[in-house]
Amino acid sequence: MHDERKIIDLPSKVTTALSTTLVTDEYNAQQEYINEMVNTLSDGIVTLNDDLQRLSSESLQQSQLIEMTSQSLTQLKTSCEESNVGLNAFNTNMSILQQDYFSLKHKIEETQSISYDGILIWKITNIQEKMIDAQSERQVSIYSPPFYSSLTGYKMCARLYLYGDGNARRTHISLFFVLMRGLHDSLLKFPFTHKVTFCLFDQTGEQQHIIDSFRPDPKSSSFQKPRCDMNIASGIPKFVSLDKIQQQNNRYIKENTMFIKVMVDFENLPKTMIPFAVGLNPGLPTYCQQRMIQQEIERRVQLQSQKKLTSNAVTTNSNLSISNQ
Repeated sequence: MHDERKIIDLPSKVTTALSTTLVTDEYNAQQEYINEMVNTLSDGIVTLNDDLQRLSSESLQQSQLIEMTSQSLTQLKTSCEESNVGLNAFNTNMSILQQDYFSLKHKIEETQSISYDGILIWKITNIQEKMIDAQSERQVSIYSPPFYSSLTGYKMCARLYLYGDGNARRTHISLFFVLMRGLHDSLLKFPFTHKVTFCLFDQTGEQQHIIDSFRPDPKSSSFQKPRCDMNIASGIPKFVSLDKIQQQNNRYIKENTMFIKVMVDFENLPKTMIPFAVGLNPGLPTYCQQRMIQQEIERRVQLQSQKKLTSNAVTTNSNLSISNQ
């Protein structure tokens, strides 16, 4: 009975043992898998830690690089701003230097063209452009270089309105005389009373100059002792009709250039002598021109005397003939 129970329990024990073995093997397999996974994860963690340290180091380097770049950009911006300030200062200085240069050039040109005999030959270039400026009122008038009656004399200039002034605007050229403040005014006689003559030269050689004169009004403020750089301009508003100088190929403008003569008469020339005096060759020295004027005056006086004598002789003969009859 007892042996039969042993025989019956044997398969059960075998089964149990087999089950235990299988469970153990499965457990061992799982344990091995888990160990492998743990090892893999550990290796991964180590790798991740290494990567994290590397990335942290690279991030620090990048941050430092960004900070350095930011500092460099700030320095570059500051440098650019300083450069811009320097460039603006340079441009300002260049502008000032250019203005000084043109001012000095203008003064040199004026000095080279200054006359000290009361006569100005004014060469006006770029007439068409100046006419457009005057017409558009961008620059309605221009001034001549100054000239003097002598080394210690009156300082004067001319003022030209190429498109007219006042009632003469759009119809005539207006030309005025300007008395300027000079270095020796305290020694000079005022009001200024000397006759002024303007001449627009005919450049064809045909001597068809346009000539006009005026005598200063002693009561006008224009001819009193100057109290500022310039007195009020005074002269001839309707000097020449615009029609004459706006014609194509007119005799007064050649190569876009016009010549105007301003002559102050300190010798009270006879009115009939003014065209002769104005029309003299401007290339001749002043003393030659004065001598020629004097010779012409004497010639005309002599001619007038001869005409008068002839007329008297004719009258006398006529009276004698009547008496004899």
